[in-house]
Amino acid sequence: MIEFKDLTRVYVMGDQEVSALAGVSLTIDRGEFIAIIGPSGSGKSSLMNILGGLDRPTAGTYLFDGDDVGHFDDDQLADFRRQRIGFVFQSFQLLPRLSALQNVELPMVYAGVLPQERRDRAAALLDRVGLGSRKDHRPTQLSGGQQQRVAIARALANNPDLLLADEPTGALDTQTGEEVLALFNELNGQGLTLVIVTHDLEVAAQAKRRVSFRDGRIVQDETGAVG
Repeated sequence: MIEFKDLTRVYVMGDQEVSALAGVSLTIDRGEFIAIIGPSGSGKSSLMNILGGLDRPTAGTYLFDGDDVGHFDDDQLADFRRQRIGFVFQSFQLLPRLSALQNVELPMVYAGVLPQERRDRAAALLDRVGLGSRKDHRPTQLSGGQQQRVAIARALANNPDLLLADEPTGALDTQTGEEVLALFNELNGQGLTLVIVTHDLEVAAQAKRRVSFRDGRIVQDETGAVG
């Protein structure tokens, strides 16, 4: 499904060049649940941004179902993000004046889905994440865990091929974080491909595969249970 070949990302900062990724090669199969782990500055965030079409590689190849994403123009990248990727962030990024239902509808508005269809689909997604009874609540009326579930429902709105989560439990207490991770496991069990970017080894242990980064390179790629 996803293939990186000799991927590099260099940032120019003043008169200096900083290498965030240094020749990364990686494949991700459809249906996998992967954790990308490493300390700050290891390159995992740069990889996530390229994976989600938020940034472009300096060199190397990024193939998604055979398409060379690294050569997409701005319009193609926008379509790619909207149609193929679902994003979940640590800070939820819900719009405070909109209800849970309206927040989940938002990606479908941009995708041109008709109003009744998007309302029905948003309601079904909130049911799927266990928040059907909270669809009219605004984010401030929801707990952190409930807000993250709304964010996950929103990420699923356009039936993405890949769910990409950046520190998805970072703002949650331990129990609530475990509930969100259980939801991720459930979604992966239904066939969704999941990539979580995290520095938390306990979160990473929930994934079926862990890819560790340091200094812009992959230093370990392991599959199976931890501990």
